Amino acid sequence: MKITDVRTTLLTGPCTNDPFLREARKLRSAAFIEILTDGGLIGLGETYAGYFCPETVPAIVDFFRPILIGQTVDDIPELWRRMYHCGNFWCRVGLGTIVLNGIEAALWDLKGKQLGLPVHALLGGAQFAKLPAYATGGPSNYPKERLAQKMDHYFSLGFRGLKVGAGSFTAGQGWYMPMEPKEAADFEADKVAFMRRHAGAEAWLMMDAHMGNNPVATWTLETATAVAKALEPFNLVFLEEPLHYTDPWGYAELCRATTTPIAGGECLTAAYEWRVFAQQDSFDIGQPDASFTGGLHEFMVVAKMMADRGRQVATHAWGAGGSLMQNVHAGFAAGNTRILEIAPDYAGLHSEVIDGGLVIKDGYVLPPDRPGLGIVLTEDTRRRYPFKPGSGEFNSVPGKILTD
Repeated sequence: MKITDVRTTLLTGPCTNDPFLREARKLRSAAFIEILTDGGLIGLGETYAGYFCPETVPAIVDFFRPILIGQTVDDIPELWRRMYHCGNFWCRVGLGTIVLNGIEAALWDLKGKQLGLPVHALLGGAQFAKLPAYATGGPSNYPKERLAQKMDHYFSLGFRGLKVGAGSFTAGQGWYMPMEPKEAADFEADKVAFMRRHAGAEAWLMMDAHMGNNPVATWTLETATAVAKALEPFNLVFLEEPLHYTDPWGYAELCRATTTPIAGGECLTAAYEWRVFAQQDSFDIGQPDASFTGGLHEFMVVAKMMADRGRQVATHAWGAGGSLMQNVHAGFAAGNTRILEIAPDYAGLHSEVIDGGLVIKDGYVLPPDRPGLGIVLTEDTRRRYPFKPGSGEFNSVPGKILTD
């Protein structure tokens, strides 16, 4: 069975059915990549670049397309190496590698369908009978009564854990993000104390500071340290992204300064970039994304890199349904996975693509058992969610303001 074509589909749909997340973000774009064959099978993958800069994806896919035409999926790492080497000047890290991730995922999906095996079996097999999952909740919706309603909503969906952002978001008023060390530490400790009282001692709680990806500003090491230490009594699974990704040394210092586990890595691409952070021990828990890091194989390389340093990984997954399932398969194949990120109460570009292939019981995800990634992209889905140019998400700056 040989590859005959590689094509990209861009779509735009509701970001989520979650009423709390919808207060901050209503649309999501997505980029799906299909590998066509002379045997009739089609491999499907997603690149997380489709959420941010979807218009860039088709041209990059077309750049790599000739490398795959006429090839088989017998040696996917070799096909990845050829594409990566071809784009050596511009895709060692960054956008080229991120798009390459979606192509490689489609190759694994195709191989799994060809062999009748789930992708995690091709990556070494499921290392767990089940994995804990948490609802990724976006902002801390305020006032606190609204935050409590948000938590109850996720628990009602069967989750036993959840993550919310630093600061707060109030509908009609916008964002509040304390920046000074004492103000930030007091605010976050008060919020998490409220969450712990409301959720109980057994709930898995996490906080995401979104630093470097924050709509307001970025904490200094002093502020991040003050917040992390203030959160130590509340038994968080982790504090995510408390610093900008340009500072692996600051991350390492922060890890040494607090017992709150520090997580990060969703913005890092390729083992080459990850190595800088791993060798500094910048994260207690790394967060590679199997739709962004560079590929499912690269995810496994990163997971081993973290395991060799005595550290765990927790999947990042905020793309659409393909992205989510890529991370579920990679998470099960990595022996040091701590927890899986799940977009709760998801809308069509998740539910229709996953098509029932994600099974969660009592707060735990079970290993997928369908051949390939277990995802589909039907003609009905394509028609239902036509692409809207400009629907990608970005940080607003003067001259380019995100309106959704």
